[in-house]
Amino acid sequence: MSVVSILLLSAMPVFAQARDLGAGAMARPGDYSFQGGASVYSHVCQSCHMADAMGAVGAGAGYPALAKNPRLAEPGYPVSVILHGQKAMLPLGALLSDQQIADVVNYVRANFGNRYKDKVSAADVKAQR
Repeated sequence: MSVVSILLLSAMPVFAQARDLGAGAMARPGDYSFQGGASVYSHVCQSCHMADAMGAVGAGAGYPALAKNPRLAEPGYPVSVILHGQKAMLPLGALLSDQQIADVVNYVRANFGNRYKDKVSAADVKAQR
């Protein structure tokens, strides 16, 4: 089994739950209990973006690197992508609470070679929902 196959299989529960929640799921944030940005990243994001946040290519889609990513300079951008999805990334707003999204955005923006100091709050995430 290839590394890409293993990664896709490990991500399937997240994607299946996101798909199965369907319309109206926005009323059920917080289905995952992971606390803190590092924990959310390792349990939800790392399957596609890799442990080192360098991204990956597979299954006909690229998973962009989050490491040293200048697109993260604007804190609203990663919040929007997590909430609403983009390209191959499914929306995760139905699965994660406002605090979890703020925590993981702050974690990624302050790690992996990123040095963005301004923080996202749960209120900022709620405003974008």
